[in-house]
Amino acid sequence: MAVLRALPGNAANAMRRRWPFPPVKSLSTRIALTYGLLFATIFAGLLLVFSGSVQGFARQTIVKDMEANARVFDEVLSQRAIQMRRSATVLAADFGFREAVAVGDAPTIASALATVRNRAALARAFVVTQDGQFTGNTHRYSAAEQADIWESLDNGQAQGIIADGDGLALAVAAPIRVPDTVGWLILAQPLSARELQRLSQLAAIPLTATVSRADALSRDFAVRADSEGIFQRDQAGQATLYRVSALTELGSTVSPRLLLSHSLTAALQQYHVLGLTLLGLSLIGIVITTLASWWVAKSISKPIAALDAAARQLTEGEQAIVPVTSTDEIGRLATSFNQMATAIAEREQRITHMALHDILTGLPNRKLFNEQLDFAVARRRADERTVVCSLDLDNFKLINDTVGHAVGDAVLRAVAHRLSSVLNDAIVARLGGDEFVLLFSQVSAQTDIVAIAERVSALFITPFDAGGSSITMQASMGIAVGPSDGDNAETLVKNADLAQHRAKSEGRNGYRFFETTMDEQAQLRRRMEHDLRSAIALGQLHLHFQPLHRLHDRKLMGFEALLRWTHPELGNIPPIDFIPLAEDSGLIVPIGDWVIREACRHARTWPSDLRVAINVSPLQFKSGHLATTVMQAVSAAGMAPQRLEIEITESIFIDAVESTLTALHSLRSLGVRIALDDFGTGYSSLSYLRSFPFDKLKIDRSFVSDLGSSASASAIIRAITTLATALDMETLAEGVEELAQMEMLHAEGCQQVQGYFLSRPIDSAAATAYIAAQPSHQAARRVA
Repeated sequence: MAVLRALPGNAANAMRRRWPFPPVKSLSTRIALTYGLLFATIFAGLLLVFSGSVQGFARQTIVKDMEANARVFDEVLSQRAIQMRRSATVLAADFGFREAVAVGDAPTIASALATVRNRAALARAFVVTQDGQFTGNTHRYSAAEQADIWESLDNGQAQGIIADGDGLALAVAAPIRVPDTVGWLILAQPLSARELQRLSQLAAIPLTATVSRADALSRDFAVRADSEGIFQRDQAGQATLYRVSALTELGSTVSPRLLLSHSLTAALQQYHVLGLTLLGLSLIGIVITTLASWWVAKSISKPIAALDAAARQLTEGEQAIVPVTSTDEIGRLATSFNQMATAIAEREQRITHMALHDILTGLPNRKLFNEQLDFAVARRRADERTVVCSLDLDNFKLINDTVGHAVGDAVLRAVAHRLSSVLNDAIVARLGGDEFVLLFSQVSAQTDIVAIAERVSALFITPFDAGGSSITMQASMGIAVGPSDGDNAETLVKNADLAQHRAKSEGRNGYRFFETTMDEQAQLRRRMEHDLRSAIALGQLHLHFQPLHRLHDRKLMGFEALLRWTHPELGNIPPIDFIPLAEDSGLIVPIGDWVIREACRHARTWPSDLRVAINVSPLQFKSGHLATTVMQAVSAAGMAPQRLEIEITESIFIDAVESTLTALHSLRSLGVRIALDDFGTGYSSLSYLRSFPFDKLKIDRSFVSDLGSSASASAIIRAITTLATALDMETLAEGVEELAQMEMLHAEGCQQVQGYFLSRPIDSAAATAYIAAQPSHQAARRVA
């Protein structure tokens, strides 16, 4: 009825004459009746349209559901194959299993196959050798089927369907390399009705699945396998959707087909309920709409136009204030609108600030800094330079670990305040963690950049006030100067960061300017990291062994295993170059596991009284499986655990002391010996000796090199040996290069030594010869 007022007078009068109901003066009643009739008409029309089209829409939806769930079923089969392939790959890569296959050790192969079947819940596991011989539970395969499988494996196939007696099975293959391929490990799972039913339960709709040979299907179904579409067949008044697809076979005689079916009749039943539900909801909606229309109409008055205009302004980002002319509902609505508009404006300002600033320090964040750097680069004149300083606090993690994150946050705020307040000619930003970046724009070509660097470095001379605590901080800084070091923001920041990493690696608490070689070294580091990932598989890693001797009779006590990397292009890469790279990238965990297994493998060929010592990274402790790796390596080598000595440094105690001590006790319970390396160089070595009873203390080479030139070195060594004797621990001195050092160490009570004076690290063959040349072992052979 409200529409009538917008019409010309004669037209409005004519419509009023045709309106079958008596005139209603209440605006709210007119609006409620109008919208009630309107929605009743609309819902009636929708119900008519729905009743005519629901069947077609429902069928399309069900077909799409089946298509989606059919793909889900295909993915389930694929995931099952992936799980099986992982199990096969793990066993095929096992050193003992590869060795058993290579030498034809049938009992070991059978035991390994039984283990992998039990672990992976599989029915079949067997080995196919390079010459076509089958080992394992292969009694279900005829000679022709075995030949067919072998030929497919030889042609490079690694997965597919194979015949399994009267049925079919999903099979995966993993090559066994020693290092060349000597065979394949095959894992298979029969695709029985029970197995397919279990897999079907992972789909969102009820599917019935069967896998059969192509010649077992009807001609109609077999033809459908090429199109892989959904088709319908009706039987006894029941409509069913089918999908037939071809599966990959491991061979050439099976021609497997996957048949999926889904009842269309049962699926359509839910749409009948939907129709009744929609009818009920329509009636409820009409009633609610009529009541809501009446309620809304009562709250409408003249300021509605002003509210509408203000809302449009607000959506366009403009400030909008509505005049409040009354204290009724509309007046209160206008007041609320004004409060909302003010709150939105304030919130947008806060959001904008938070999006562009660091929450902890209030400094610009990376996004805002990059925008400002882009602007500075764009407006730089030819006689000006842009200076970017990447600044990283030294040993900041130690503050969080020792005095807590609250003090660490206070330090960051104090550093941010000092940088921004003193360097008022620079833009200071925090990129995250303890990393800051400074921008000096429009720097004259005559300005001394070194003076800028010294000015920034001088800010760290005075300690920082961190919540009442006085904290002395140092920083490493890298500097890039545009345009010589980069003509865009991204390059300048990257080059400044490279220079900062160089300053940190060269002793910290200093600054370095970017040099082109830094980028080349960063690229070389990335290349080395990439090559290191495949070094084990390519056989580029190997072990050298340095002898450990008892001092009083020079008897050989064992060897320390040292990792070496021979790169095919770069040659022998020093451990000091690739070990930190492995630590940073996390590769030290798999490499360390390999070192443990390889060292035990070599040690089992030595006399039983010789030990092998292995350095273990803190990351290996954090991995949580170090004890398992050690136990497996010792068991595979068949050696006594007491012959293995794990060497650790104090750095493993910095994080998660409790879990580290738990891991050490687990190793000790296996019988493995534990040695504390580089003893005397840390800040809390004595506390660690109280926490864990080590078997051996290794005296750092820095004390040994000072013997003869520093009286304090002898005193320190004497104190260490006395302490170790009191705690029933052995002592070993590293880095012995002179006879005089050995004599002084013996006089100070040291028990064992290693170093270049006795022998440099040697390969495994030389280690075997070294053992044979020892008088004690020659005597043992003569007695034997």
